[in-house]
Amino acid sequence: MLSKIISSTVIGIDAFIVEVEVDIVPKGMPAFSIVGLPDMAVKESKERVRAALKNIGFSFPLKRITVNLAPADLKKEGASFDLAIAIGIMAAEGAIPAEKLNDYILTGELSLDGSIKPVKGSLSVSIKAKELHYKGVILPAENAHEAAIVDGVSVYGMKSLSGVMDFLNGQELSSHPAVDLAEMDNSGFLYEEDFQDVKGQEHAKRALEVAASGGHNIIMMGPPGSGKTMLARRIPSILPPMTVTEVIEATQIYSVAGLLRDKHPLIATRPFRSPHHTISDAALIGGGHIPRPGEVSLSHHGVLFLDELPEFKRNVIEALRQPMEDGEITVSRVASTINLPARFMLVASMNPCPCGRFGDSRHACSCSPPQIHKYRARISGPLLDRFDIHIEVPAVPYKDLSSNYSGEKSEQIRKRITEARKIQLERFAHDKIFSNAQMKTRHIKRYCSLNDSATELLDMAMQRLALSARAYSRIIKLSRTIADLDASSEIKAHHVSEAIQYRALDRSVH
Repeated sequence: MLSKIISSTVIGIDAFIVEVEVDIVPKGMPAFSIVGLPDMAVKESKERVRAALKNIGFSFPLKRITVNLAPADLKKEGASFDLAIAIGIMAAEGAIPAEKLNDYILTGELSLDGSIKPVKGSLSVSIKAKELHYKGVILPAENAHEAAIVDGVSVYGMKSLSGVMDFLNGQELSSHPAVDLAEMDNSGFLYEEDFQDVKGQEHAKRALEVAASGGHNIIMMGPPGSGKTMLARRIPSILPPMTVTEVIEATQIYSVAGLLRDKHPLIATRPFRSPHHTISDAALIGGGHIPRPGEVSLSHHGVLFLDELPEFKRNVIEALRQPMEDGEITVSRVASTINLPARFMLVASMNPCPCGRFGDSRHACSCSPPQIHKYRARISGPLLDRFDIHIEVPAVPYKDLSSNYSGEKSEQIRKRITEARKIQLERFAHDKIFSNAQMKTRHIKRYCSLNDSATELLDMAMQRLALSARAYSRIIKLSRTIADLDASSEIKAHHVSEAIQYRALDRSVH
């Protein structure tokens, strides 16, 4: 007998349909083989399936069993085919009718006792089911909540193999209730850190507000203990609320990476990722034999924070140039080439010198000029060019630390940023970009009109500070964002003046 079951495999963050064909021949020596480019985990499915079927009371056939995973040229990995293989064997033996087998996508790992364990990438499978108009998906009960995010797909979360068999044999079973994303959006922000906890550093706070408003990448330079990390960790709390589309995209990435928590299977707040400086390039941008999302993809629609940027390996931080420019990362391997989403706000910090005391009025710097130059040269010009904002974060005076002053709450800052982002979304509605930081030359010409006084001020700054052409375009983008915060359609002189202050490394070079 021959049976066909629909399952799937996940490559990158996308699910691909795999037909699990099971052929059972009564003649010949008993055997159980799996073909179709399976990896070791898939090959080991034979023992899990055999034990699971026996332990639920099904008489495992002592015949020649051949399982083909089609298409045969697509690499299959993981234990997610266990459920489909087991159901295929039961169907080939006539224990399950063939009518329903092509209506559902089946995925799940089997325990030896027949229970079903969770797998990665269930949301991607549900998205593929909707795209190809399948009736629904059958998967582990632990994965049902994340798969139910997709509207219009019936999700059946199963705890055991026997439960799947009963359902396919006609037992009535209600699908998992759909997740109400609108209700989730109204649940409030769950950020533990708030900007009101930061004392002093008003200039840095304002710079971060501008950066968040326009989606600008920012690098902070200051001595140890000045609050760079503290500021960076609070940036997600001032970013606009995530849209439904952003929630689905972010959750899909975390689903594939296996990072969703059982009690909170949705990524409802902006991601914040802070990898250690010893990270490899594959872990940062994604990779592996079959590519998986890296830190840049896990930061999608959120913040990627690189603390002590010069301490990262040169090849690692240089790999950031493509995702910073394109909003995605292309990972090429012999087996496949995939594109992973990576539209994030990059926030970096660094000390002004190896000892960290250069420019600190309270401590003397012990570094020589060549040492300082060598330290800063670890960050290449092309990478530094992709930071719109460079600011200095000085040490906080004791009087500010000891005061009872409470700064502005993140909620208040977020309201201003959200309004500025709305202006940008309306402006770029037909340009396929979403923020001022993504503007190209044609957008700058079209949307960034400076009045006479602003033009005169910018010309003067270019000459006196010997700013480069790249600094010129960055200043105009920043000026546009500052004007949006003021709800001004025209860029004025004080907007340009503030933007020039956010190019500290340009001034220090000259």
